[in-house]
Order: sequence, then C-alpha cells, then structure tokens
Amino acid sequence: MEPARKNTGFGGWLFLLLVLAAYGVTATLDAGMASQALGLFGKMMRTVLPALVLVLALLLATNLLLRPQWIRHNLGRDSGTRGWLVAMVGGVLATGPVYAWVALLRELREKGMRTSLVAVFLYSRGIKLPLLPLMIHYFGTAYTLVLCLYLLVFSVLTGMLIGKLENREIL
Repeated sequence: MEPARKNTGFGGWLFLLLVLAAYGVTATLDAGMASQALGLFGKMMRTVLPALVLVLALLLATNLLLRPQWIRHNLGRDSGTRGWLVAMVGGVLATGPVYAWVALLRELREKGMRTSLVAVFLYSRGIKLPLLPLMIHYFGTAYTLVLCLYLLVFSVLTGMLIGKLENREIL
C-alpha cells in the first residue's frame, strides 16, 4: 500500500509569485539591475541543472529498479548485518554532492529503509575513494587506514544511536 502524500499547501507557489513580483518591481525601478539579476540566475541554473538532472535520474532509477520488497529485505527492519554492510558500502561508493542523495534517501526511506541505515550511509560518505591515493601520499597508509576504519565504526555507532533515539530495533 502506498503511503499517503502529505498536502504541502500552496506555500511554494506563493513564494514563486513573490519572487516574480520582486523581479517585476526591480525591473520597473532599475532595468539594468533586473537584467544583471536574471543573468546571475541563469548562470546559477546552468550550474545547478546538472545536479538536478542527476537527482531526477537517480529517483527514476530507484523507482524503476528498486522495489519496496527489495528495500525492506536488504535495508529494512529485518535486514540485520547485511543492511549495515549495504549502507556502509553504498555510502563509501556514493559520489557527488550530498543534496543529490538526500532526495534518493528520502525515497528509499519511504519504501522501507531504516533511518539508522540512512545515518550510516551519510556518515560513510566521509570516505572519498578518489581522494584516498592523495591522502595516503600526504599522511601515509597507516593513518589513512585508521581514519577510514574509524569513519566506518563511527558510522555504525551513529546509526545505532539514531536507532535508539527513534526507539527502533538496532541490529
């Protein structure tokens, strides 16, 4: 059964109308400033648009490939150690900005992923695979391995704490 979507109201539309009205007032008072503001907005959209496309593609792939039964089995309440490992490995392999993952994690959470595993995923993102060779070069192999191990251990501890705070089963 699909969870009911919460009605968010018309706050977003009201905000859009207020922004458009502000642009309109600015355009009537100072056309040069309005043109400059629209140019900056266009530059920002060209920067943000690839991330938005990535988020939409990830959400589409999640909806098409990951079924709620699979998520509940591998990341749900009864996933056990497998769920913790999937969340840790997924977090380590995740690349890109965190805001691209938040929407995907929300979708997975709605399909049955435990909140504690979301915390593990986000904490595990601290290990950046492309940067490991550089880190080993500057700090050495031992330091890098110990730091990565600490990050993984504390990701699990953070997930357990979130599980406790949420009054849910830990393992």
